[in-house]
Amino acid sequence: MKVFVAGGSGAIGIPLVRALVAAGHDVTALTRSAGKQDALRRIGATPAIADALNLESLRAALEQARPTHVIHQLTAIPKEGPKRASDMDATNRLRIDGTRNLLDASIRAGARRFIVGSFAGLNLSARLPASVDATAAAVRSMESQVLDASRSGSIEGVVLRYGLFYGPDNPATLKMVELIRRRWLPIIRGDSGQLPLIYVDDAVAATIAALDRAPAEAVYDIVDDRAVSMSEVVRTIAEYTHSAYPISIPAWVPRLVSPYMAQMMSMRVPLSNAKAKAELGWRPAHATLREGLSSMFARAA
Repeated sequence: MKVFVAGGSGAIGIPLVRALVAAGHDVTALTRSAGKQDALRRIGATPAIADALNLESLRAALEQARPTHVIHQLTAIPKEGPKRASDMDATNRLRIDGTRNLLDASIRAGARRFIVGSFAGLNLSARLPASVDATAAAVRSMESQVLDASRSGSIEGVVLRYGLFYGPDNPATLKMVELIRRRWLPIIRGDSGQLPLIYVDDAVAATIAALDRAPAEAVYDIVDDRAVSMSEVVRTIAEYTHSAYPISIPAWVPRLVSPYMAQMMSMRVPLSNAKAKAELGWRPAHATLREGLSSMFARAA
C-alpha cells in the first residue's frame, strides 16, 4: 500500500511510520518542520513538508504522494500533555480545519481509505464541563467529517478512538516517571476516575490492522482491557520504579490548583475493545497497565 501519514513525526507518528515501513508499505510522512525530514528518511519514509491548515500546500503534498491510504494523526498537544484548556486550541483547530483540508486533499488525490486517530478519553454523548467542551466539539467535528465523507461515497472513512498513550518513548509518560520518582505527583483520595489507556505500540498495531480489515464507517475504541484512575497509574509507576509511596491529597486541591487537569483526570470513560478485537483481529500485547509498565521497564533495564 501507499500510505500517507499526516502527523508522521508525532508521538504515535514515528512508531507508526516505522512499523508501516517494516510491514513493506510505501510511506510518505507529513510534517510541518523541515528539520524533521532527515529523521523521517532514516526510518524509511519519504518526508512531505506542509501545513495542514494551508489547503493548497496540503493538496500539493497529497498529489505528489498519490497514496491509497491516508492516516490522520495531526495534533499539536504539548509533549508533556495539556495542563490548561488553551493548550488544546491548536489541536482543536487541526481537528476541525485540518481534517477538512486533509479530507479534501485526500479525495482529490484519489486515496481510497482515510483512517483518523481520535480520542477515547471523552464521553462525547454526555454533557461535559465547559473547560473541556471545546475539545469535545473538535473531536465530534473531526469524526463527523470523516464519517460523512464515507457515507457520501467520497472515501472509506474509519475512526480509531485511542486511549491515553503511554510507553517508553512517550514524553508524557517519561515526565510522569520523573515527577513520581521525586514524589511530586500525588494520588487523590477517593479517586474514582476511569481513564482508558493504550500502550503506544498497541495503538500502532490496531492502526495497521485497520488499513485493510476495518469496514468503511467503522468506529473502534482502541483501549486497554481495563480503565484505571490516575491515582492507580501513579501508584503503579511508583511501585515499578521503586519510588517512595506517593503523597495523598484531597480532591479539592487539584480542582483549585489546576481545574482543567482535575476535570480531565476524573473522567469516567470505561470503554470496551471487544469490537476491535472481533473485527480487526487485534489484541493489545499489553492488555493492562501493569503489563504495559512491566514491558516498558524491562526494556529500559
